[in-house]
Amino acid sequence: MLKLVLLSPGMTGRSHELKVDKTTIGRVDDNTFQISAPSVSGHHCEVSLRGTEVTVRDLGSTNGTFINGEKISESPLKPTQILRLGEVEMRLEAGEAPVPSKKQLDRTTVITGGVTRTQLEMSATGGSGAATGAGFSKKSNRVNEVFIIAGVIIGLIIIGLLIYISATIHK
Repeated sequence: MLKLVLLSPGMTGRSHELKVDKTTIGRVDDNTFQISAPSVSGHHCEVSLRGTEVTVRDLGSTNGTFINGEKISESPLKPTQILRLGEVEMRLEAGEAPVPSKKQLDRTTVITGGVTRTQLEMSATGGSGAATGAGFSKKSNRVNEVFIIAGVIIGLIIIGLLIYISATIHK
């Protein structure tokens, strides 16, 4: 089975099998293969599959579509070639993807059903549950509270001034 395997940092190992005749790739969620990266256009390109032949067609993207560094508007893509959409790189692979090294596995955790706050805290603390300062923590709403209080005070001052002005005009 042919598939596109992302190579860019933060996306390494993510892949999409080419199962249908036309696969659209882009940033918005109505694409067959969504890639949420700023350099990828909303509807960046279309990948056509005819048997084992793969063709890539740019859909008027802002940052361009490239195969092995060459800008294309439409071109065949062969296994092992690098497809770049904006700044996001991927490789066309045939068959199973190579198994990542142990080092990559130590840094990457696949969570298929989402993540809970407890899992995030455990991951950030190395599983000890004790805070190390490197993980996620609940943000303080102190700034929001200050703005709300300031807004209420300013609002009361304006209302007071309006009442004072109204009272002096009607005398």
